Amino acid sequence: MYYDLLARIKNAAMAEKPSLLAPFSKVDFEIAKVLAKANYIKDVQKKVVNRKNFIELKLTYNNNHPAISGFKIMSKPGRRFYTRYQELKSIKNGYGLGVLSTSRGIMDNKEAKKNRVGGEYLFEIWK
Repeated sequence: MYYDLLARIKNAAMAEKPSLLAPFSKVDFEIAKVLAKANYIKDVQKKVVNRKNFIELKLTYNNNHPAISGFKIMSKPGRRFYTRYQELKSIKNGYGLGVLSTSRGIMDNKEAKKNRVGGEYLFEIWK
């Protein structure tokens, strides 16, 4: 699940690793592409090792500090959290990013508001 991917990214960043491998899933790969677009990670690629699929993530650091300092899971398996585009607000005064799963794919809160589409509010992440 995506919360495992976020924990892996944050732990690898705190350990100052340059990159990490995570098990592949389509949702995780799309979330990683959204994070790469917002400069929370440098690059994301699908990689095959021993006939198993993985996601290779290259981490971003700003002045030797990780680009990701925290995240908050909003929608959990036992309690799904849905929102309309009118209710989307900035995260941490513009220093954060909200990620939604919409009918048009996974996107950040700014793009969802621009496209006027709501959906399941997955998580918030900030620098």
